Amino acid sequence: MPTLSDLVSDRTDLTDADLEWLHALVSDWQLLADLSFADLLLWVPLRSPEPPQGEADGQGAASGWVAIAQMRPTTGPTAYPEDLVGKVVPKGRRGLIDVAWRERRIVREGDPEWGSGIPVREESIPVRRGAKLLGVIQRSTNLSSARTPSRLELTYLQSASDLAQMIADGRFPFAGQEPNLVRSPRVGDGLIRLDRAGRVTYASPNAQSAYRRLGFPADLVGESLGAVTTELCDTGEPMEEALTALLSGKAPREVEVEARGSVMQLRTIPLVVGATRIGAIVLCRDVTELRWRDRELMTKDATIREIHHRVKNNLQTVAALLRLQARRLQIPEGRMALDEAVRRVGSIAIVHETLSHTPDELIDFDDIADRVITMAGEVSTPETRVTPKRTGNFGVLPAEVATPLAMALTELLQNALEHGLANRFGTLEVLADRYEAEGGSQDGPGEGAEDGGRVKAKGEASRLEVVVADDGVGLPPDFDVESTDSLGLQIVRTLIVGELGGRLEFRRRPSGGTEVIVDVPLDQGRRRPGPPRP
Repeated sequence: MPTLSDLVSDRTDLTDADLEWLHALVSDWQLLADLSFADLLLWVPLRSPEPPQGEADGQGAASGWVAIAQMRPTTGPTAYPEDLVGKVVPKGRRGLIDVAWRERRIVREGDPEWGSGIPVREESIPVRRGAKLLGVIQRSTNLSSARTPSRLELTYLQSASDLAQMIADGRFPFAGQEPNLVRSPRVGDGLIRLDRAGRVTYASPNAQSAYRRLGFPADLVGESLGAVTTELCDTGEPMEEALTALLSGKAPREVEVEARGSVMQLRTIPLVVGATRIGAIVLCRDVTELRWRDRELMTKDATIREIHHRVKNNLQTVAALLRLQARRLQIPEGRMALDEAVRRVGSIAIVHETLSHTPDELIDFDDIADRVITMAGEVSTPETRVTPKRTGNFGVLPAEVATPLAMALTELLQNALEHGLANRFGTLEVLADRYEAEGGSQDGPGEGAEDGGRVKAKGEASRLEVVVADDGVGLPPDFDVESTDSLGLQIVRTLIVGELGGRLEFRRRPSGGTEVIVDVPLDQGRRRPGPPRP
């Protein structure tokens, strides 16, 4: 299904500013659909090949219409179960839309129409931005379950009528005042209608219940909503702005209030018809459980970060103890073994230090790789004079990949410095590449470039390839990583192949030296060895 932006750019003459206004309208028009108990369809005029002079500003007759957005009510039955976005109709096929566009007014004339065997009442609301008409909203009400409306429904319908007039006058949506909380209250969560003075003229049962949980047992009707809410939430602490002003209905605002352990979310929507502010509607929602869960998650996140911080400190303490012990040893082999243990513990501590500063278990591994590479360069012998460098990006990795990968990278760098580049000048480079394995993406290769069993990712990569390359003495003729007695290489093989389900390969470089290829899956829910690289 095409998006609103695609339809506007491909089919209409609307500008970027018009598109931004329509996006703001569509992001908030669930409110109108629920208050109206009706489906909403947004029609905009089709692009004219050569607009007549004086009609290019959208004020003249339209040659046809295209539906660019659709919304169904959550408070009543839908009139259009099928999707109509992208539908094109010629001029004259939707008479009420043509009239609303031509006469720049809300059109409610006509008897109910019968579509798909159900009676539907059609209304058309012109959409205006400033002095410019952008389109028409078709409001379709399913009348199959028509009955005598309750007071709640009458309040909904009156509020919907006022809101529709604001759209026709270009006063809704509010410029720069889009809903800014995670989830703004909906009509069904609770609705309060205010008069010009900010007093309650109607409160839905859900709204009344929400205020009872805050500690107000009486009926809200006739009360000043701002004064009542301020009294309930008075903690003795200074507030940024008085709730009385916030809930007066003079400006669109969103706020959360808390009292007696309950948290309520409030959204104020002024109602301005013509040039007169007639009152406001206030949507309210009890979010106590949501905020309790948010606080629990924040507490858990803080606890996890503190654990990582303490683990890092403990690992650094262990490394310091091993370093002290190494200085006391007179046996070179024992001192070397302890120095290697210090480096291994240090690489794990780097990961936990990074995790202690992140809100989740995802790590920007580029920083860790740079620190591991720097650490390897610092402990290299002065005779080698090798400065390792990194090419490419590791990107963000999950913690279960980052920890073993950091240890493996430390071992490979140290092995290259001690054996491949011992007592000679040379270069040591770490190359990182994230890619999408062929057949591993549900979205397919897209526009990526194929490379022998690999597809460069256009979206999220599924594998990571790391190459540690040097131009040193190269591998011994009889080298076999599976039978080597090197503890460091055995650790690397266990981590990459056994723990991460990846692939480890050692190759001689044609120009001299060695390159080690590490290829690991990033989807650790499906760990398995990667396909052999040609």
